[in-house]
Amino acid sequence: MQKRIIRPLFHSSASSLKRIGGVLTAATLALSVGSAQATDWDMPTPYGDSNFHTVNIQQFADDVRDATDGELNITIHSSGSLIKHQEIKNSVRRGLVPIGELIMSRLANEDPLFEVDSVPYLASDYDQAWKLWQASKDVLAERLKRQRLKLLFAVPWPPQGIYTQFAVNTGDELKGVKMRAYNKSSEQLADLLGALPTQVEVPDIPTAFGTGRVDAMITSPSTGANTRAWDYLTHFNHAQLWLPKNMVVVNAKAFDRLPEEAQKALENAAEVAEKRGWEASKAETNAKIQIMRDNGIEVSEPSPQLIKHLQKIGEAMTAEWLNRAGESGQELLDAYNKQ
Repeated sequence: MQKRIIRPLFHSSASSLKRIGGVLTAATLALSVGSAQATDWDMPTPYGDSNFHTVNIQQFADDVRDATDGELNITIHSSGSLIKHQEIKNSVRRGLVPIGELIMSRLANEDPLFEVDSVPYLASDYDQAWKLWQASKDVLAERLKRQRLKLLFAVPWPPQGIYTQFAVNTGDELKGVKMRAYNKSSEQLADLLGALPTQVEVPDIPTAFGTGRVDAMITSPSTGANTRAWDYLTHFNHAQLWLPKNMVVVNAKAFDRLPEEAQKALENAAEVAEKRGWEASKAETNAKIQIMRDNGIEVSEPSPQLIKHLQKIGEAMTAEWLNRAGESGQELLDAYNKQ
């Protein structure tokens, strides 16, 4: 099968390529067109190969390759090895890469609607999270479309809990503690708990604890087990604060350049990947909690006092979120509540 190299979606400079580590080459950036020619896409993801999100995305890429008889090949670059997490969205938007994965709430500073899945206790189990996704995905897809991005699918993390080196019974124990955060909501929650939030990406978590940069974190059972939390923490409170989602987006121009059959194959594979990913997330929750127990982490459910404390914070954060999100936020919540 002959491959014809054409210019990428942007006019690159040496400095722009250098900013993403010099990893991208003209060959990896190039898009081949025509129904008889193969198209190779590089896809950056933030998490390691064993992470269930990455496993699901690798299967998604395999499904696309099989459905197109190899005419669309997606190569996964995990662990931020090609592009760092904070740069993935804009790299896809600018055409540096045609497709990528990122956590949805990372875009909260651009538009608070992307943060709706990270408001404490708004949707704290899988049924609620699915209903919230059905109520929000069309409006979020429209927001992304304005930036020349196409939303393919989204998959939630397991419910977020609290990791510490001590038992948490009321929430007051967290005052003054250096706490790892990963989005605006986790930063705000830490502040309202009296903790000191510090942004730390998943690959850097063990080092952050080892150097004393942080002493506690809010994250999922998946991340806790994958980063071997038992090496630096002793307690996990399964508070089930929220279920943040990762989303996969594609550059709209790159999508439009695909043959119609490849576009359909991509969309079909995305639909399957979303359903598979939600089921994988459910299984991941119980499996990773058991792994932490097996390795000595003391796992507990939140006490009534802690739930009351966190719910009060959640109400304040919901009101603050609505103030920022305005009429669009209220319409989204109304649609969610109707379900």
